[in-house]
Amino acid sequence: MSSKASPSQTNLSVEGATQLVLPRDVVSTGEPSLNAFAAALGMGFDPWQRDLNRLALAKRQDGSWAARNSDMSIPRQAGKTHDVGLIAVHRCVQIPGLRVIWTAHHFAVIKDTFESLAELATMPEMLSQVDPVHGILSGAGNEQIRFRNGSRIYFKARERGALRGFKNIGLLIIDEAQILSDSALASMLPTQNRATNPQTFFMGTPPGPRDQGEVFTRHRTKALSGDTDSTLWVEFSADRDAKSDDRSQWMRANPSYPEHTSDEAIQQLLDDLAPDDFRREALGIWDEAVSNVAIDPKKWEFGKVSQLRLGGTMSFGLDMPPDRSSLAIGACVKYDDGTAHIELEAFKDAQHEGTAWAVDWLEQRWPKTAAVVIDAQSPALSLLPDLKSRHIRVTVTNTRELGQACGRFMDMLNAGSLHHLDDEKQPQLAEAVKGAIIRPLGAGGAFAWNKLGSDIDISPLAACTLALHGAFTTKRHPRRKQKVMV
Repeated sequence: MSSKASPSQTNLSVEGATQLVLPRDVVSTGEPSLNAFAAALGMGFDPWQRDLNRLALAKRQDGSWAARNSDMSIPRQAGKTHDVGLIAVHRCVQIPGLRVIWTAHHFAVIKDTFESLAELATMPEMLSQVDPVHGILSGAGNEQIRFRNGSRIYFKARERGALRGFKNIGLLIIDEAQILSDSALASMLPTQNRATNPQTFFMGTPPGPRDQGEVFTRHRTKALSGDTDSTLWVEFSADRDAKSDDRSQWMRANPSYPEHTSDEAIQQLLDDLAPDDFRREALGIWDEAVSNVAIDPKKWEFGKVSQLRLGGTMSFGLDMPPDRSSLAIGACVKYDDGTAHIELEAFKDAQHEGTAWAVDWLEQRWPKTAAVVIDAQSPALSLLPDLKSRHIRVTVTNTRELGQACGRFMDMLNAGSLHHLDDEKQPQLAEAVKGAIIRPLGAGGAFAWNKLGSDIDISPLAACTLALHGAFTTKRHPRRKQKVMV
């Protein structure tokens, strides 16, 4: 099934959208074919869904997708699973051997999606399309829908880390995009490297302050700034000053209310969610500070000093990014008045300089050092045997202690008791601070640093944070005469 619309027939708008950024060079769309497929199943689309599909399926002159990335910021319970689900099934029927992955952060969400699409795939009208023997495969982590023409839809939860190893994925659908980190995305995008004319859908609500929403936030920022030509960004939201119980704002935010999304459903969200969460999840309102940056620039600026104060005891922290491209040594001087000063003491390209230099560097300073700290999950932990061989006592932090370290950093910065040099003297640390966001560590409010973009190296900040933790938790006092241990 194939059908095209000419440029003059292609309506480049989406009914009710509050933000819309279009891909360039649109000459046709596959929407008519999708509409015919849905009609054959006895289904249809709302006006806003038809508009969205027209753009999501827009094509360039050479037949490639105009929107390589199709992003939707849309409130919960608006009908996006029905819409994109039909797109996925239709494309599998159209293209023999197509591989589709539908992924969500939580297994419970992906299980619900699988059950909805499995119900669609078992309709009588689909009998000629779905594999009659192994068409629907269930079982935790192995959910699939298989078609007679060799196409498949895989349903995978990101929290289980089950996306590595897949190849030739022509359509990647990322649900709960507000909980998508760069590291999670990095494990998924290579699955499309060998696919012909691949496309990715991102669907989510505005990220909260403790969500790993750097990818979705970056997509929005780039789209609204006009810094892309192959992305479709569609955003539905209420007015920023909307009252939570205003039904007219519910209608503005949710294009399926009240015809398909009931008043009771949104009222239940209003009753169950915290006010800020309701604004994001049900009203689609993005936070004023779009980037979720962890460290307030004003607080960071307030902590600036012209030079290191004399006195105090010195501690060091080590960190490397996951790709082991650099090695950072952060330093912290703790003073008797409870204040502290942090600096990036050393930062080198590990791929060219190696890491052995850090062991020699720390050995020279160990007699006057209060603590050396490395996190258990850091690639820098590989230096532990060499450091121990030089009789350097290393503190290795676990997840709980890492949360305490980041919390101490934030508390002291907010209180004005944490100091640092001017950003021009510490450019790598300054960039890490600007590009750091927070990632939650469990449900207790603890957090650790994460990075806003894939090109940001936050190891200087992590190293300084570990040095600060060591300075305030160590029992070693290098200014006092040390006892000799036999």
